[in-house]
Amino acid sequence: MTPAPVIIAIDGRSGAGKTTLAIELAATLRNHHKVSLFHLEDIYPGWDGLSAGIERYVTTVLAPLSRGKAATWVSWDWKNHNDGYPRVTLPAEIVIVEGVGAAAAAARPLLDAVIWADAPDGERRTRALARDGETYAPFWDQWARQESELLAADDIPQHAHVRVLNRADGTAPADALQALTYLPALTTALVPELSSRRGLRLLSERIEASPDPAALFRALYGTSDNAVWLDSSLRSAGTAGAAVPGRESPAAERSRFSILADDGGTFGQSVLHSSGITRVTAGCATAHVSGPFFRWLETVWGRRAVRGPEDYPCDFALGWLGYLGYELKRETGGQDVPADTPDAGLIFAGRGLVLDHTDNTVWLLALDAPDAAGWLAQAREAVTDAVASALVAGGSNGVVLPAADAAVPATAVPAHGTAPAFAGRDSEASYKRKIAEAQHQIAEGNSYEVCLTTTLAAEVPALDPWAAYLALRRRNPAPFASYLRFGGLTVASTSPERFLRIASDGGMRAEPIKGTRRRAADPGTDAALRRDLATSLKDRAENIMIVDLLRNDLSHFAEPGSVTVSRLCEIESYATVHQLVSTIDAVLLPGSPRAEAVAACFPAGSMTGAPKISTMAILDRLEEGPRGVYSGAIGYFSLNGATDLAVAIRTLVVQDGGEGGKVRLSLGVGGAITADSVAQDEYEEIRTKAFGVLSTLGSTFPD
Repeated sequence: MTPAPVIIAIDGRSGAGKTTLAIELAATLRNHHKVSLFHLEDIYPGWDGLSAGIERYVTTVLAPLSRGKAATWVSWDWKNHNDGYPRVTLPAEIVIVEGVGAAAAAARPLLDAVIWADAPDGERRTRALARDGETYAPFWDQWARQESELLAADDIPQHAHVRVLNRADGTAPADALQALTYLPALTTALVPELSSRRGLRLLSERIEASPDPAALFRALYGTSDNAVWLDSSLRSAGTAGAAVPGRESPAAERSRFSILADDGGTFGQSVLHSSGITRVTAGCATAHVSGPFFRWLETVWGRRAVRGPEDYPCDFALGWLGYLGYELKRETGGQDVPADTPDAGLIFAGRGLVLDHTDNTVWLLALDAPDAAGWLAQAREAVTDAVASALVAGGSNGVVLPAADAAVPATAVPAHGTAPAFAGRDSEASYKRKIAEAQHQIAEGNSYEVCLTTTLAAEVPALDPWAAYLALRRRNPAPFASYLRFGGLTVASTSPERFLRIASDGGMRAEPIKGTRRRAADPGTDAALRRDLATSLKDRAENIMIVDLLRNDLSHFAEPGSVTVSRLCEIESYATVHQLVSTIDAVLLPGSPRAEAVAACFPAGSMTGAPKISTMAILDRLEEGPRGVYSGAIGYFSLNGATDLAVAIRTLVVQDGGEGGKVRLSLGVGGAITADSVAQDEYEEIRTKAFGVLSTLGSTFPD
């Protein structure tokens, strides 16, 4: 008897391409493994024999194979319509079983992985009849009825670990194998296939140019379902806000690079995580992986898989980009609160562009693949065209460039011509009552500081998220601005705050913001507001408490003695606000799991308060609803082990699929509550923080 094999079932309706998928997947796996293949069509006892065939398959084939024993079974003679000869299927390292009902309820306990293959009904019939000729035609309806009865009683697709939309274009086997490598049950068996993730070669080109990033993104990714633009828009806007005249501000230094990518090409993938299920889509295949998100992230990121090009100044060397939602706190000590947006959305970029706004260069990056050369040529041409667009700022191409002056009007009124009417989760009175309750919790010793937030929401018949984002980046340029598109979900952010950076060499940095004042058009008033923030004992106390919290968060995976505070309570000025910012640095302990280091700091302490876990529980009771994307993080996880994440604030979330087909908009705002907070001042602060986004949409803060 051999060791128990790994058994993979490929199920699906007739004509979905199961047989071809199984044969080609087995051929690929045989490069590294011994593989045995079984087709259920060989055992069904006739055209009325689906149920009986499944029973025979489970008892005479699957049961012995699952124990590492040879399976002896009786084949069906389709020509003479009776039982045929006994046959034997030998166990192997991997066994693939294929056919309608291969993953039926009786079989599933004996399987390690289930693939459900699907195709449109019309295509399935055409394929099945083309394969089996006219012998199948008289029995199509009879067999299809049995399939429908089986699936009505047993929803096999819902139990699939991998779902494949088989377009019969030759991509399904490779995509299915890629998806299988994400399943924890197969990680040991598929070690050779997993190792290919680390055998990557990075191609690069450097172009001296300053293209219009909006035109470049639209040209390359305007029609992509999933795309990410990490848009350091502050530097190009010229709004430095330096604390010392003549010196470039830290905010401008953070604005050196912009990153543009989608999930296209050979290596492209997308990920959506909700409530403990991570859905990884690779081409036409989607894997469903149960378990914590950060555990999954640790399996795909953190090890150095590539090195950046020579003289390449950025720490992004392709990899995962997107957002982590606030509700991932369920994995880091917080309570489980379901959200109406995915808890995380990422793409894997196997090719992308990095704009260096300091050196005025563009880096084209691509993992070596058969389609890399063609994409590099396409990207090169797009850069040339976008350079021309940059010379015609605001010209007929419709591209909106960031404005250097905050007074420059820029609005994005929806297509129907009426500004969105936002409603608040809390009225002014209810928000102030929650402030009082937060202060009661502080007085009771349950927290020192509570970052109380609320949500503004609206539904509109239509809205162009792209136009809205271009207007946002013009009105309120920021070092961590971003535009993320995941199908019908769009995130448009003008965040000024870094959550966490871990450099490829292990350097760690957090830069919390606590303390805000609005900007004023009058220079004297504006300077007075800045001085008021700089001298505010309350705002300074808020900031220092979060600094202490983040020093503790970083220390979990930092070299002892490496945690330092290089800046404490310094003013940074943006287009619509002045902010109080601190910087905490550390060095990652060599060999530490990087995804766990991110999780140890998540969510950002500046969005929870201190101490973090008990304060998050208080917030769940007070806020009475999820935050979603807001208060989470936006950024990248690079193939060289680096990450750079911003706090998801000043962030508009746009979702299709509202009531009556409307578009749903949401905007989170909040502020830190301490023992000496004044309720009216705190309420005015959230109005100030909402102003940049609301005014861009032509909207006002709800009464």
